[in-house]
Amino acid sequence: MDDAALIAAIPESTFDDSTALVAEAGRRHLAAAVPALTALCRRFAGFGIERAVPEQAAALEALAMVGGRDAAHAVAQMIERTVVVGPTLKVAVNVAARLHATLSVEVLRSLLRHAEPRIRADACRCARPVPELIALMVELLDDLDRAVATSAAGALGQMGRTEARTMLKSLLRDEPSEQAIESLSSIADEECMILLGRIARSTPDLADAALDALDNIDHPRAGAIAAAIQNWRGRLTAEKAADRA
Repeated sequence: MDDAALIAAIPESTFDDSTALVAEAGRRHLAAAVPALTALCRRFAGFGIERAVPEQAAALEALAMVGGRDAAHAVAQMIERTVVVGPTLKVAVNVAARLHATLSVEVLRSLLRHAEPRIRADACRCARPVPELIALMVELLDDLDRAVATSAAGALGQMGRTEARTMLKSLLRDEPSEQAIESLSSIADEECMILLGRIARSTPDLADAALDALDNIDHPRAGAIAAAIQNWRGRLTAEKAADRA
């Protein structure tokens, strides 16, 4: 089936065919399939209050694979207009976060207060630096769900909010990740710089990310730590070369 035939078949496809069709559209990254994938989701608007709608979930994942501005806008519109509800909303908000979709403040406010932790966590990734949303995410730093608190800290750190610093420091100590490193770089204090230096020396998979963060921090201590680590890495490389020789 060529691209045009595939796209034409999606909106009115049966349950047996729709999952395969939308998955193939996603695999091919067909930007032209965005309207058809959206139409398939709209066919099932109002369904899925208690159970996820497989056709909608498959179409949303295909939109994530297609990517781009049109896909992000389509997902945002489906959330805004409650085309997806219930368990399928969790899929939609996750896809919106992955596509960096723009949602209204009103909808984000509702999602940040949602009873489902996964939705709260992904809503943080969609949030913008609006005072009302910032206040809600600061509250979520104390959320009982660890993933929600972590996501709120990451989003606040990206916005340059120092309220997230304590949580992000804890993540660097106990659960270091590229996301935590990136989120902390704009609000780092001297203790953060030391933690980044330790990660650069002791965690090979995160060493480059930690060094990049140190390079982006406008503070003499960060530059000194980065230079010391680069020198240390240079000596290790020279020693290994000498051993092989």
